[in-house]
Amino acid sequence: MSKGRILVVEDDFDISNMLRIYFSAKGYEVQIAPRGGEALTMTRKQLPNLIVLDIMLPDMNGFDVCRDLRTTTRTSHIPIIFLTQRDERPDKIQGLELGADDYITKPFDIEELSLRVQNAIAAANRQTQIDSKSNLPTGRLIEDHLRTLMHSEKPWTYIDLKINNFDPFTDVYGFVAGDEVIRYMALLLGEIIDEAGTPDDYAGHPGRDNFITITHTEEVEKLKKRLADRFDDEVKQHYSFIDRERGYIMVPDGDFGERQVELMTLAVGSVSTKNQQFSDIREITELAAEDRRRGLSGQDSNSANILTSW
Repeated sequence: MSKGRILVVEDDFDISNMLRIYFSAKGYEVQIAPRGGEALTMTRKQLPNLIVLDIMLPDMNGFDVCRDLRTTTRTSHIPIIFLTQRDERPDKIQGLELGADDYITKPFDIEELSLRVQNAIAAANRQTQIDSKSNLPTGRLIEDHLRTLMHSEKPWTYIDLKINNFDPFTDVYGFVAGDEVIRYMALLLGEIIDEAGTPDDYAGHPGRDNFITITHTEEVEKLKKRLADRFDDEVKQHYSFIDRERGYIMVPDGDFGERQVELMTLAVGSVSTKNQQFSDIREITELAAEDRRRGLSGQDSNSANILTSW
């Protein structure tokens, strides 16, 4: 089992390759980005558990990369360790002021860096309650974000997402295959937010087959439809050829031997501050879940608005 995903942002091939080999041997998944712009793109596509960030990069400095990550809602929680040849106090202060979690100077002790990486990931998981499979915020962090938004005058929409028939899928294919679907869903959320959302949009994973997105886009229906359409189409790759072709799986059933279950789909529901004010977090989550259960995501937005005005 992976200890986490590390993104190394370093243009020196010898150093980045050494870090890749070392941390891979330690059980981490390691990605390399030689440029700052590439690092931002990779982070948006797949959230790492930690970023090791060099300050001196070919296209932009590490401070600018850090600033972008910290001011983008979806990436603001990712621990960042600055890795640099600079050892001047003002540089360290600037990095820490931007929200970096740690700072280590070249040449460095690889075992010391390893301990700093391990501690930073553990601290982030404790403080922010990050789901180990999706690497998305869960629990109290989602609630805290909602409480902050409830005091905001800027309109937003809370989207509730549930993977239909996830449990029967894991019964047949196993928990490892189920974990792959969870990771795929988290990746899809990031891609769709980049495509149809805004930099302030938020993604979370309350648990198991349930995900949420909080978006500030005016084209909410487009985002919801894109999520559902892509999931329903692409999740088929997690099934065998036979199950894809026939459009269902046979699930063991104690009473009848086997029962037929359709392939996984994505159910979507939402509520918005554009047409309602909420008194508490529970009201938001319950109304969005009710909208999802009623299957209103595929209808026009006016019918959904009727529900949220109850």
